[in-house]
Amino acid sequence: MARVNECDIPEDLYYMVDKHVWARREGDVVVVGLSDVAQHLAHTVVSVTSKEAGKVVRKGRSIATVESGKWVGPVPAPVGGEIVEVNEKLATSPSLVNEEPYGAGWVAKLRPEDWDSDCSDLVTGPEGVEAYRAFLDAEGINCTKEG
Repeated sequence: MARVNECDIPEDLYYMVDKHVWARREGDVVVVGLSDVAQHLAHTVVSVTSKEAGKVVRKGRSIATVESGKWVGPVPAPVGGEIVEVNEKLATSPSLVNEEPYGAGWVAKLRPEDWDSDCSDLVTGPEGVEAYRAFLDAEGINCTKEG
């Protein structure tokens, strides 16, 4: 796992860097969550309200709404497709987004309509890490725990 400005950025994920959303292919579904950067900027997540499984969403449209003491905002879909599962644990334990943003804190699983087309503007691997580094440096973002 890469570490950029004290933020964890796994190289094996696909990112919408400016939205702080990640995607991970698992067979015919895509797991979606918020990055370490997002949870740091939001501080303590107090609520995650997901769209229902079965809903079809376009790329960039909201699959969930996250609320913290500092922020309320959407979780945009990194790819278009059908929501096949939402993380029910987040209803009672929204802090999983803070504690395990790349693990138990995932938000939803989508069955993509066209992965190859939709992922063309997502970044991954060393290029993804460098894109995140450039964004964090430009925005002056650092994931230190204080503040």
